[in-house]
Amino acid sequence: MGRKREFDYGRSLNKATRLFWAKGYGGTSVRDLLKVMGIRESSAYHQFGSKKRLYLECMKHYNDTVTRQRLAALETEASARKGIRNFFKGLLDDLGDPKRPHVCLMARSLSADVLDEAELETYVRSAMGRFQESIAARLREAKRAGELPADFQAEMAAQIIFTYLQGYFRVVQVLKTREQMWREIEALLTSLGL
Repeated sequence: MGRKREFDYGRSLNKATRLFWAKGYGGTSVRDLLKVMGIRESSAYHQFGSKKRLYLECMKHYNDTVTRQRLAALETEASARKGIRNFFKGLLDDLGDPKRPHVCLMARSLSADVLDEAELETYVRSAMGRFQESIAARLREAKRAGELPADFQAEMAAQIIFTYLQGYFRVVQVLKTREQMWREIEALLTSLGL
């Protein structure tokens, strides 16, 4: 008798995250999820409860891995100016990686099908607020260190960068080349005093 395969939660969560990342919440069916995760419906419901609950877990997983990695580029540089450019360079590098979906899972979550679900909306708003605050905190730190002028508006700059990113993920693969995007990013950052 063959040995029963054990359920690998982390592997299944990673596969589901990548599928939601590529197709979005509304574009991903339970059947798609079961297939990519290689599990039966009963196992999926036992482990995750529902598609909505699985999506919530996938967003958390995404933020713990992808978002954390992206923010590390911003936070590990001594210079905030260099850090913000490394952050954008990392985004452009991700777009050039055929193994990665080209849209941010969190940016993709700004859709009616996600935001109509109260629990998902709460998480999306909270996660996006934390992301924007990470940028603002890095800019405030640079201001305190004297890298940025005393009158630099860190919160406003972080809001503008955050808003720009939402459009960035929607147009970059369809309308812009990497070189066009880099020129646009440089223009944006320079105009913000970064």
